[in-house]
Amino acid sequence: MSLGYWLKYQSSVRVDMYTPKHFKSADRQSELQLIADFPLATIVHGGAAGLEANLIPLYWYDDGSELGVLRGHVARANPLWQQAGSELLVLFQSPSQYISPGFYPSKARDPRVVPTWNYSAVQIHGQLKLIESGEALLQLLTEVTTRHEQGQARPWLVSDAPAPYLEKMLAAIVGVEIQIQQQYGKFKQSQNQSAANQAGVRAALVARI
Repeated sequence: MSLGYWLKYQSSVRVDMYTPKHFKSADRQSELQLIADFPLATIVHGGAAGLEANLIPLYWYDDGSELGVLRGHVARANPLWQQAGSELLVLFQSPSQYISPGFYPSKARDPRVVPTWNYSAVQIHGQLKLIESGEALLQLLTEVTTRHEQGQARPWLVSDAPAPYLEKMLAAIVGVEIQIQQQYGKFKQSQNQSAANQAGVRAALVARI
């Protein structure tokens, strides 16, 4: 098999994460909310040395396309932006929780239970593009900063930084956009358990706080 054929074949492959039907997300709004709540994404792509991963905050935008886009930025020193045009795998994940069999009231009458983990995740396949406009990049940074500074006693503004320093910082980053081609959600939150066991899990997790 030639290298060119292999690369073409690899770019056409889509691998959905293993998701039993009772954990499969059917609500895209819930998936978008998870992305908004936990924007630090893991980006996986094929590099010169094999698979490479980056942790980058990404934010969903409605650009008028079917599934929208993810936008963020990377350090100019990060070679990821040089992969423009390639396909990426992007993973978003909520905090996870170890679920003990002791959380289930049913264990008292039926010991056939084992531990597991609860979590929610969104997996995205998309194509990497660059945000070429400096103005668009500055607008993105302003929007993201405003979002995260909400609730601060004195919210920091991008305009608080001296203009020469801001220009220097902007020159050191590259805006990236990922056109979403496929999106999958997996919300594993004890849906396969009885109502009583689900209540037991909630009570045990709340008690940990």
